[in-house]
Amino acid sequence: MKIRELAVPGAWEITPDVHRDDRGAFVAHYVASAFTEAIGHPLRLGQNHHSVSRRGAVRGVHYADVPPGQAKVVTCTGGELLDVVVDLRTGSPTFGRWDSVLLDPVSCRAVYLEEGLGHAFVALQDTTVAAYLNSEEYHPAAEHEINPFDPALGLPWPDDMEHLVSERDRNAPTLAEAERAGVLPSYAVCRAPHRRGG
Repeated sequence: MKIRELAVPGAWEITPDVHRDDRGAFVAHYVASAFTEAIGHPLRLGQNHHSVSRRGAVRGVHYADVPPGQAKVVTCTGGELLDVVVDLRTGSPTFGRWDSVLLDPVSCRAVYLEEGLGHAFVALQDTTVAAYLNSEEYHPAAEHEINPFDPALGLPWPDDMEHLVSERDRNAPTLAEAERAGVLPSYAVCRAPHRRGG
């Protein structure tokens, strides 16, 4: 398993070992010992879920209140998606920066993002399946969104497809609007549990 930090601190690309034979393939996206060694803390598991999306579906940019926040490991088990992580933490040296990773069931890559980071993806094929391991259970009142088409962010959505976006995401505030409203997570608060090794 190879784990490398992305351009957004607190987010990593995970490239697992894929064991293939004439039956198919076997892969582990999360191995606690390797994860903890590379990232510095284990993943607390609060919930797992998956979504199925049509080609062009854009989900996100979503984030949760910190604390407790919601860290997650995201994989693609069917189809193909472009996964995007956005630094939404006020006071972060990389505030507003994003990075992306192509996820599919052939490479079996995954993305891990810590609490306070924004997450989004676009499905590049019909019936794209994204699978998530989340550190916390879903709490609707603590969940928020940033407009995925905020021109100041300039996220890398392909222009060769129609984008399918929920009303919630279409009407979400821009990053600047959310910052002015004081609803974004703080970098210092987000990083504190990990500085303590928690």
